[in-house]
Amino acid sequence: MTDFATSSIRRLVAAWDLPLVCERGLPAVTTEYLRDTFHWSRAEQATRALTSHFASARFADEVEYGVLLVPDPSKLDTRAPLPRELTAPDVFDERLPAGVALPGDGPWRLVVSVIGSYGPSLGSYNDVLASDGFVVDGQDTRTWMTRQVWGARVLQCGPTPPDCEHNERWTFTLFPGEPLVDGQAESGTVLKGKVRFRLGKPDRGIGSARVAPAVLV
Repeated sequence: MTDFATSSIRRLVAAWDLPLVCERGLPAVTTEYLRDTFHWSRAEQATRALTSHFASARFADEVEYGVLLVPDPSKLDTRAPLPRELTAPDVFDERLPAGVALPGDGPWRLVVSVIGSYGPSLGSYNDVLASDGFVVDGQDTRTWMTRQVWGARVLQCGPTPPDCEHNERWTFTLFPGEPLVDGQAESGTVLKGKVRFRLGKPDRGIGSARVAPAVLV
């Protein structure tokens, strides 16, 4: 295996070493399971492609791309308030629908996306939808800019969640992969120890507004 695969697998095993995984009926995240289930050469290629494609984006120097493991929402739904065993009670706008889910019927899906504290700044929700610069490796990376993928990222990052006021700077992640709700755009952030799924103006393109381009492996 390459260094990329080895380091990625090690990071995922550590991140998902949670009793909740087996309690929810998900396969344990072990080195053997990850090695045998996913296409690591494809994941490495996608990581390099995302890094290169968005290298000129605002705040690109702050962004780290890599692999995220996203659970089957029928077992652990990262689109909704997260389990109380893991976080303080979330703040969830009741107007939000169920949300977009990744395709496929596997218990875990592998996504290459932003894995660190910050995504790139590429304008507002409207700006992102209007752009034609988001196709990487034949996939439109806006498709999986969703609440589910971001929620998995929050869990995977552990004690230093993304888009949190305790980071060097506070940000929020827009979800252009989700449709507008009552004319407002979905986003996620972490404030005062709580994961917050919110709605806001779709033309809000301030520097704190970030996105997380993603490729499904």
